[in-house]
Amino acid sequence: MGVTYKYFGAPDGATAARVPISMRPEELGGDELGQGMYTKVKPETMAAMVLTGIEGIPPNKVPPLELVVLHPDYAVVRLPASVVEPLRNANEESLGAAAFIWSTVPDRRGPRDAFVIYQMLHEWQDFARRCQESGHQLYCLVWP
Repeated sequence: MGVTYKYFGAPDGATAARVPISMRPEELGGDELGQGMYTKVKPETMAAMVLTGIEGIPPNKVPPLELVVLHPDYAVVRLPASVVEPLRNANEESLGAAAFIWSTVPDRRGPRDAFVIYQMLHEWQDFARRCQESGHQLYCLVWP
């Protein structure tokens, strides 16, 4: 059984904690930001991609994410401003560099992965910008 990650926007932690969790991913409704983003990429990995690839922070200095809810069946985490701001403000060169850096991680497939990671960072960047425009913060719902 895999784990599902849904990145979504919410105005605050209390709202994020009320995300409907008993439904399967395809049953989850959208919010004013659309359906959110489903991915197999863990929020910790997403944060590390941004902070190490764009901000140049050493991997061992990447801070833990803020846990909003921990329940036996699911968890909700908040991606902090230290992750979202650099992502939102990154230029093409920074996104390309971050994608290249992450494509060289041993379990990756090199240049083929670089393009996939680059596209993914672009999607996250667009979503982070839409979150900010709506006055929302970026959260991730995690469930099996």
